[in-house]
Amino acid sequence: MERYGKEGLAALLPWPDAEANKYSRGRLILFAGSSVYPGAACLAASASQQAGAGYTEVYTAPRAVQVVQVFRPSLVVRSWEGINHEELQATQQKRPCAYVVGPGFDLEKSSTASLTYIVLGKAKAPVLIDGGALSALNSAAGRTLCKNRVADGFPTIITPHAGEAEGLLVGTNVLFNDLPVVARELSARYSAVTVLKGPVTYVSDGYEVFALSQGTPALAKAGTGDVLAGIIGAFLAQGLDPFDAAILGTSLHAEAGCLAAAALTLLCVTAEDVIEYLPEAIRALAPARR
Repeated sequence: MERYGKEGLAALLPWPDAEANKYSRGRLILFAGSSVYPGAACLAASASQQAGAGYTEVYTAPRAVQVVQVFRPSLVVRSWEGINHEELQATQQKRPCAYVVGPGFDLEKSSTASLTYIVLGKAKAPVLIDGGALSALNSAAGRTLCKNRVADGFPTIITPHAGEAEGLLVGTNVLFNDLPVVARELSARYSAVTVLKGPVTYVSDGYEVFALSQGTPALAKAGTGDVLAGIIGAFLAQGLDPFDAAILGTSLHAEAGCLAAAALTLLCVTAEDVIEYLPEAIRALAPARR
């Protein structure tokens, strides 16, 4: 697709105008982390700020709240205990917002599915489902909620790796020897844009499939998926079309990984390094905006 060449991607970058404020630049609301994996919330939230979100708010497990607060004071951090749908912000023309659900969720906790269903059912805004929240989708309730979101005009993105994709397609006849077909089937089954992560990442809306192969094995480290979720979520929060947000976010994530590897070696790159090199990836895409 020509629109996803370098110039096309650069044109998608949501540069703030002179009258921008933290709300007009997009509010990203994350349901992320857990008492055992608080770092996932930290990584996704930090990545979203580097990717331009004007206001990042984190709902996390009660025992993880202080960890996330100390990690980055500019984040707004709350416990998700007792959350109800009336607290969920709706996206507005001058105050866009989006949600990311699942990075660092503890699959052994029963709250995982209920939190996922609350956001899918009640958030009147784009939603990205990642990590531990993906397991809640492969049910009649999960698929119905995703389908209803389309009818209501609110997009969903799912970001599984291959193992998670297999779980999402249990009970179907889809074969995993053709990953573009897998990505397309995931999108059709869950009424979502799919980012099927791997050495080659496939993005599909159920019709088109776009392959991104510019990544690096340096990204095969714990936490890099949380970073990707935060980047794509930030672009959703800034009003990008979900397919565009997925392609731009995945491309910049890959480029940041390559730049980090060039500086630090393939062996040494961490998820934190990918966040640190994200500004360099953006500069490389749009050097005129330095």
